[in-house]
Amino acid sequence: MISYKKSRNILKKSKIKIDNEILKTDICINRVSAENIFSKVNNPAANNAAFDGYVINSKDTKNLNKKKNKLFKILGTIAAGDKSIKKKFKKFQTFEIMTGSIIPKGFDTIIPVEQVVFYPNKKKPEYIVIDKKIKKYQHIRFKGTDFKKNDLLVKKGTILQSGHILAFKSLGINSIKVKKKPNILFFSTGNEISNKDKIPEWKVRNSNSYYIQSLNNNFLFNFKNGGILRDKHEIKFEKIIKKSFNSKIDIILTSGAVSAGKFDFIPSVVKKFKLSNYFKGVQIRPGKPILFAKLKSKNKVIFGLPGNPISSAACFRFFVYPYLQEILEISEEKPLKAILKNQFIKKKNFTRFVKSKFNTTKNGKIETEILKGQESFRIQSFVKSNIWTLLPSGKSKFKKGDIVDCYFPNHSQKILI
Repeated sequence: MISYKKSRNILKKSKIKIDNEILKTDICINRVSAENIFSKVNNPAANNAAFDGYVINSKDTKNLNKKKNKLFKILGTIAAGDKSIKKKFKKFQTFEIMTGSIIPKGFDTIIPVEQVVFYPNKKKPEYIVIDKKIKKYQHIRFKGTDFKKNDLLVKKGTILQSGHILAFKSLGINSIKVKKKPNILFFSTGNEISNKDKIPEWKVRNSNSYYIQSLNNNFLFNFKNGGILRDKHEIKFEKIIKKSFNSKIDIILTSGAVSAGKFDFIPSVVKKFKLSNYFKGVQIRPGKPILFAKLKSKNKVIFGLPGNPISSAACFRFFVYPYLQEILEISEEKPLKAILKNQFIKKKNFTRFVKSKFNTTKNGKIETEILKGQESFRIQSFVKSNIWTLLPSGKSKFKKGDIVDCYFPNHSQKILI
């Protein structure tokens, strides 16, 4: 068996190429930008009002005070969406202006409507009364203060979210280049696996395919369920691999039949092909029988996950998903740091993925509690958990208060941070 660190290095050296495609920005949610995206326009497009009020030229108030006030003639109202006014105006003139309206040429500050004194009265105002010097540039949003034309908007390798779509549409970006979603062909294995609801005690319900399929939007792939490979389907599996050579399938993913049992045929079939990179067995728990192979001269890889549901889930999260990040050119995911609430002892040379409960305390500390029932067959603790805590090799005893790395099970924290 190899270490988890070494297995991850092999994955990094075994990248396959994923092509790009042009996508409309309104449907790019959870896709990965294939290039840097720049703003095509200034935002705001022009100086505009940040407040409802009256727009004036601040120079006209230079010498005004309580004893020396001035009437400013109201010329009309400028609403958001009105065409910009570019003609010249005389001194001591003003417009009522609404939030978002373009500032007319020659005006440079806004007096909020709540601070305005009207003349002759508020019901039929003809003028506003100003009796002090007004500061320049009050309540104005300046052209390009949010984004200037050609400013970097999104970096290459970003997982696009709703906020990005808002920005794209605000800035007139209607299509972008994204990475295509990798195509995963998935097979469950074993005579014991059943898709039926009612099963005898010697059968096992097929949960792994449904679990992984449920992740396809968050984890950026297309999922195709290939069905169940039975115990004597070696030749069938070999044909499936050969057929994939001329298909759009990028990753063949199996669950089960990777250990050392009589019917664990996945490794022997995979080894029949020319491989550029390969490993089977990693010093991890759960999931140590995991297999990976890069087909030589082919843009295809194979992952063999353990059949146990929790082992399969852990190996998908800590092997398949990081590999997807690599081939989609997303920067490496950073763990969330948390304070360990309870001690845990493991084998020193093994990396452990432990089902845990993640929460914040009243004083704002982030904690993770390792749950009881860490055996790989126990589903109940997985249901109760909301985080994987990763305990690295090189250390056997983890004490209460230690700082540990955590990963969300069903989505990437790349989406959150």
